Amino acid sequence: MTTTALRPGRALPEYGELPGYQAGTWTIDPVHSDLSFTARHMMVSKVRGAFRTFAGEIVTADNPLNSSATATIDISSIDTNNEQRDAHLRTSDFFDVEHHPTMTYRSTGLRVHGGDIVIDGDLTLRGVTKTVPLRLEFNGIGPDAYGGTRAGFTATTTINRRDFGVNWNAAIGSGGGVVVGDKIALHLEIEAVLDT
Repeated sequence: MTTTALRPGRALPEYGELPGYQAGTWTIDPVHSDLSFTARHMMVSKVRGAFRTFAGEIVTADNPLNSSATATIDISSIDTNNEQRDAHLRTSDFFDVEHHPTMTYRSTGLRVHGGDIVIDGDLTLRGVTKTVPLRLEFNGIGPDAYGGTRAGFTATTTINRRDFGVNWNAAIGSGGGVVVGDKIALHLEIEAVLDT
């Protein structure tokens, strides 16, 4: 695997063309975006959830290397399709929403690694900030039905929840199993609107 700095232009070494790429400031459209996660449950299955309320901005620069992104997520908007579980996740056992109501992400750089676009950035959760890289897929830029311009991105990563002080767990019987896995897979489908 090699890491290559991005060059000015609309094509990235080891990645290829960026379809329809243009510089600008974009506002994330929460109605057409999705911030979801998956966690191992009871050692045998997975629970999926999402955050329903969030906001963010993406700045695509003339040189893609200089692009950036920021996002703020309302943790109280967590939705795992079970009200009792969601209420528990908001407590100090997990996200401690009373004292840490939001989660934020702020990019610090962009690179190509092993043929993938990678966003480096800082994720802050429960007052703890850690560097979290996101594997990015650029889905293109094009017109929308309202005379505007939209961009689409897919981003994925996996974090360890214990890195952010989310430590609660419970044992299952005497075999060493636990209720919640430590690794959390994040999946972001982002649609953003060009500011005019």
